[in-house]
Amino acid sequence: MENNHITKIAQSIVLDGEKPAKVLAREINKPYSTLLRELNPYDSSAKLGVETLFEIMKRTGDISPLQEMAKELGFMLVHSVDLSKDGIVYLRPDQLKRCAA
Repeated sequence: MENNHITKIAQSIVLDGEKPAKVLAREINKPYSTLLRELNPYDSSAKLGVETLFEIMKRTGDISPLQEMAKELGFMLVHSVDLSKDGIVYLRPDQLKRCAA
């Protein structure tokens, strides 16, 4: 897997998402041009920081970079809403199939 795949996912969220990139840049208090440079996987002089990535995911609701990181590290994300009162995660068979993919 290439080194900049998380940056490419984040770039897609910002450029192809429902929220305009300029609006998102304003919301995360980052100049639009700086944000685009940080999201450019081929710009070696500007890198996307974890705090900026966090704000992008929080403000867009798209956690696909986090899901990709978890998958790559051998983890599975479970939304806290899916936890039972006893703290055990109960998965239906169709959910197990999705997790294995």
